[in-house]
Amino acid sequence: MSLILEGLTFGLVLAFSLGPIFIALTQTSLEKGLGPGLTVGLGIWVSDFLIVVLIYKFVDSIKSTIEHPTFNFWMGMSGALILILFGVILIFKKPELTYQHIKFKRSDYLGFWLKGFLINTINPFTFVFWMGVISSYVIGRGTGLHDMSILLSTIIAVIIISDTMKVFLANFLKNWMTTQHINVISNLSGVLLIGFGLFLGYRVL
Repeated sequence: MSLILEGLTFGLVLAFSLGPIFIALTQTSLEKGLGPGLTVGLGIWVSDFLIVVLIYKFVDSIKSTIEHPTFNFWMGMSGALILILFGVILIFKKPELTYQHIKFKRSDYLGFWLKGFLINTINPFTFVFWMGVISSYVIGRGTGLHDMSILLSTIIAVIIISDTMKVFLANFLKNWMTTQHINVISNLSGVLLIGFGLFLGYRVL
């Protein structure tokens, strides 16, 4: 029970974080609709799962790699450039409010999925968070596989539920928003993503 409560705590911390992932979820749902928003979420969840498996399987060797200055620099700069790129696209690409009439192609959904996957994967906070949780519990406490699975499953479950709620809430609110409202939100999201990217680039220099 204690591991479940700790997992809920970790998950809620991520759920209330207003970062690039939150922006990607809500902006896509507002502009494109429910399906694309959930597809972005799916990309985020797959990314989290792969990172958790990678770090858990190779926690000792991965720890030295992640802490290496060269890895931190290139990971940080790559993440900064991608966030800035997404931000510029949001600012200059005018939102479309005819999403209820649009039939997205498979390639479109692949793009939505890739958007969520990339934003989560290149976000250094994702690695820092999962590295901290797994290393502290595996190395620090000597937690077994069964207990560790309970903890990690709880965290990921909270992330999936909270992200889904964000997408549904944004999709619900769009019914009361005009093109101007969405455009302002899109521009603001773009500025925030550029800000996150510049801050990330500054931190790794």
